Amino acid sequence: MAGHGFSFKPVKVPKVNTKHRRIATSLPVPQSLPLLRKIEKYETRAMHGQLPIVWKKALGFSVEDFWGNKWIDFTSTIFVTNSGHGNRKIIAELKKQISSPLLHTYTFASEIRAKYLELLIRSTPGQFEKAFLLSAGTEATECALKLMRLNASKTGKRRPGIIGFEGNWHGRTMGAQMMSYNPAQKEWIGFQDPNIFHLPFPYPWRKEAMQNPRGYFRKGINQLMKEKGLLPKKDICGFMIETFQGWGAVFYPMEFMKELERFARENGILIAFDEMQSGFGRTGKLFGYMNYGIEPDLLCCGKGASSSLPLSIVLGSKEIMDLPDIGSMSSTHSANPLSCAAGYGNLKSLFEDNLIRKSEGLGRLFHHELDKIKGRFPEHLAYINGKGLLAGLVFWDKKGNPLSSLCDRIAELCMQRGLLVVHTGRESIKLAPPLCITKAALHEGLEVLESSIRDSI
Repeated sequence: MAGHGFSFKPVKVPKVNTKHRRIATSLPVPQSLPLLRKIEKYETRAMHGQLPIVWKKALGFSVEDFWGNKWIDFTSTIFVTNSGHGNRKIIAELKKQISSPLLHTYTFASEIRAKYLELLIRSTPGQFEKAFLLSAGTEATECALKLMRLNASKTGKRRPGIIGFEGNWHGRTMGAQMMSYNPAQKEWIGFQDPNIFHLPFPYPWRKEAMQNPRGYFRKGINQLMKEKGLLPKKDICGFMIETFQGWGAVFYPMEFMKELERFARENGILIAFDEMQSGFGRTGKLFGYMNYGIEPDLLCCGKGASSSLPLSIVLGSKEIMDLPDIGSMSSTHSANPLSCAAGYGNLKSLFEDNLIRKSEGLGRLFHHELDKIKGRFPEHLAYINGKGLLAGLVFWDKKGNPLSSLCDRIAELCMQRGLLVVHTGRESIKLAPPLCITKAALHEGLEVLESSIRDSI
């Protein structure tokens, strides 16, 4: 058995041959097993758990293997390929860079680095005056943690307190995991930072949070200050906010966020958003925080920043971004030429090909159809969350018990019918097609999803 119950035993499945999908073999493909077994043998199992297919080629919103099978991709490789797989503008920029040839510069200057940074800052809101380029999302959230605490030192805070939220996730390095919530996943650390705190998350199934979002925030923050003996002006330096809660695409109520912003401004507290999954057009806006009508001080981006190669970003004002000393926060692969080329091509595509506007328009259709699907399975599909070309489907039974194994079956059946969805390993399925997807392919993928839910129940 593979992780999360996916079997390596080939199963005969019905053949599929449409404009956007093709299933021509048993799944997993028998010929793919030696490769899957080799990876299983030599690589840590912590990397495993995905559906057992072997990718050969990915283009636009399609993924193909070596044996004639083709899937509609509703994953964007976990929110990375927003501009589409094999985006022609990204490939063109990469080809130019490879032919230079210039593949690595450490922190020495390069032309493509200057070109990309200029376009990035020009294309983002005015408060973001400088950028720090990194490789992974967890590096970006760690950087934001450091910047908030450096600012606390500069402004004379008594304690460098950071507030996160129940259920949020910010990465796998130590500081990022401490800011994340899941207590079990942090046990390996052996201790907890006494200056990192968490507030209750305003889930849509919490009536109090929905009826009075501002009051729910104030109640949570006041209780935290009282229990821990904290003074916000002296002991709290930053909020770290995952723009939506990843596992289920759960957004905060707008009024909750408005009250958070008011509290932060009253008490000299910085606001940082973790935009790994929500940035670069995914929610129908350039950045996901824009759905709340507030302005953060720091923005941590990754994944869709390049739609391809490893690239993460921290954006902020000159005042905040220049707090570290010269050379004190560089990373080996920071601003490497290939990632900068990919980021540059990605931004060009997002704006020149109107992909953000497309995400907004197609997103309305997407959620309209998903709401109809929810209405057909009221005893199993409890919530559909998300905005733009992002959705989180939460499966509970009528008593509110999580239906994780049902989600496993749905994800596997979708794969067998030519659709890839994000398998979370819990009671949710996430959907995030590339922003370049066509209306016809979107409809076809949703039809597969609906039939797979029906046949899994």
